[in-house]
Amino acid sequence: MVVGAALALYASGLYGAFPDPADPRVAEPTLQRAVDDLAADGVVAPEDLASTESIAPAGYDVALVLSTDDDRWRVGPASPPDAATASRPVAVRVAPGVVVTGRLRVTVWR
Repeated sequence: MVVGAALALYASGLYGAFPDPADPRVAEPTLQRAVDDLAADGVVAPEDLASTESIAPAGYDVALVLSTDDDRWRVGPASPPDAATASRPVAVRVAPGVVVTGRLRVTVWR
């Protein structure tokens, strides 16, 4: 009985050490890395969405969606329906000298 209890305690601790693929604790830091990387000057340009490798946590896939009222840009593979997501409003440069409000969303999964 003691061995069984010890194994159950170990397994529950080990399970908590690895976030669930839909765990928002994975999506929020990934979103912050994306904003830090893409909006260094405070504005996100759609052409800068070319690569997601620099923001993806090890062992995870990432997709980014940048949207405005008139346009939508996406990079990364198709995500499963149970993937973790996080989003925030950002300034988007849609043309030279033209900045509009948009939203950056990250989707993260294993």
